[in-house]
Formats: sequence, structure tokens, C-alpha cells
Amino acid sequence: MTDALTTAERDTLIAPLLANGWTMVNGRDAIQKTYVFGNFVAAFGFMTQAAIWAEKLNHHPEWSNVYKTVDVTLITHDCDGLSVLDAKLGAKMDALAKG
Repeated sequence: MTDALTTAERDTLIAPLLANGWTMVNGRDAIQKTYVFGNFVAAFGFMTQAAIWAEKLNHHPEWSNVYKTVDVTLITHDCDGLSVLDAKLGAKMDALAKG
């Protein structure tokens, strides 16, 4: 089982994601971000790359895709909140989106 982040870990790991466009989900201990790409192929390519990293981390996002927009929610269901896995995957997704 994965442990939930402590307050200190949140300040170190989640705060930079929030500064980069992620937001806290209302009513859940989760973060959300919407990525908008130039077209469907770019959005789907991002999702494919992110899926490979999600498998490597054994941590899978809640996400959806409509044309060029990808909505992502990260939460660790084992601890019903944010964990280091969410911070790692969120940072990786941001890096992938930048190309």
C-alpha cells in the first residue's frame, strides 16, 4: 500500500505542480489538469507516452480525451489521496506535454 503525502511532502512535491497549472479537485484529495494540444494526433500521442510512464510507475490516471483536449485527474486509490506517485506522474506528464 502506498502512503498518503505528509504536509511537508505536499509542500515539496505538490506545490510545484499547483504552480504549473494543476488544481486541487473539490471534495477529493486529488489534483486535476487540462492539457490542450494542436490537434487530436498530438493529444493522443501525449496520452500514449503518458500511458507508458503510468505503466512503469504502476500508477494510472483518471483521464479523458475529446479531440485535442486531455483532462487528467491524479489520485492514489490505495490511500484515497495524494501520494508520491501522483507527484511523479504529474511532473512527468508536464514534461511530456512540453515536448
